[in-house]
Amino acid sequence: MAEELKIKAGSKEEKYRELVPQVKAVVEGESDLIANMANVASMLHETFGFWWTGFYRVMGELVLGPFQGPLACTRIPKGKGVCGTAWERGETVIVPDVDAFPGHIACSSLSRSEIVVPVWKEGEVVAVLDIDSKELGTFDEVDKRYLEEVVKML
Repeated sequence: MAEELKIKAGSKEEKYRELVPQVKAVVEGESDLIANMANVASMLHETFGFWWTGFYRVMGELVLGPFQGPLACTRIPKGKGVCGTAWERGETVIVPDVDAFPGHIACSSLSRSEIVVPVWKEGEVVAVLDIDSKELGTFDEVDKRYLEEVVKML
């Protein structure tokens, strides 16, 4: 297991390329999903300095899981907000401006853009990775590609 995160300065893609094998080293051999979610949230948060980075677990509705950042919404119904929409669709949702997303749930008024990535296990969405930024337009296809790779390791 990695004992410390080692990411050099560089482009977003370069950071992801360094991060992915370190995530693999941390989660490989650990069977506890909550422990792995906690470490992944921490590693992403530390690497990129996002406003909020964490997971919601599917438990009839989305229930707050491990995260890094300010106080968060505890429960989100299926189909509501960006998280509930990503769960319902079973696909990654990128929102460049949360104020333009119909039904956005504002857990923090400082959140400006968001990406939500479903976590799949045995053909079902079991959680979502939710990342918020204080800047507009933070997330793109580079984030989508690498974050989808990261959640597959869970």
